Amino acid sequence: MILAVGHADLASQTLKLVEAELRAVLERLPERVPGLVRVGAGVPVAFSRAVRAAGRELVVVIPTQGMVPALLPQRDRAATGEVLVLAQQVRLMAYDPADRDACIGEDERMIAGCRQLLAVWDGSPSNGRDATAHLVAYARAHGVPVEVVWPKGAARGAVPGVPEPDNGRVPRGGSDVSTTVGPRPTPNRAKAEQTR
Repeated sequence: MILAVGHADLASQTLKLVEAELRAVLERLPERVPGLVRVGAGVPVAFSRAVRAAGRELVVVIPTQGMVPALLPQRDRAATGEVLVLAQQVRLMAYDPADRDACIGEDERMIAGCRQLLAVWDGSPSNGRDATAHLVAYARAHGVPVEVVWPKGAARGAVPGVPEPDNGRVPRGGSDVSTTVGPRPTPNRAKAEQTR
């Protein structure tokens, strides 16, 4: 199978560009190998549409917990409906969709069993939230051919509902020195404390 992975924070216009490029890649590949993707928003939707438009079968992996489909993060729920409608086959796999490491582990298992990886990747390193660079390296280390898809004009943006990592930034206020947390003194109380 041909697996797709990629950045979760693609701008909406970028998703249209990615979908068109994925379709072009799938149409030029000689064999009618099915496409494989893990459910979610962004790249899974673009890839699912491209697979169907290229006349290929789509296999979708959906997470389970206790043999029951798991509750997906809010940002993935509506998109998952479209991906499931486009699928010819659904595979239930036991992993926690809210756990980043569990999702990466599932991606690694899928990579190990696929024929080719299509990576929607801008070439940036993994950053603690986005594991695309790791997955590309994992595929290459395991002998799985990788084709990077990053159309001209592609851009990344914020992921809705996901806080930005602090990356060691100093909190607003310009200092990394902590202060005691407590009630702020009122102007009269502050003045009284200064005169003591």
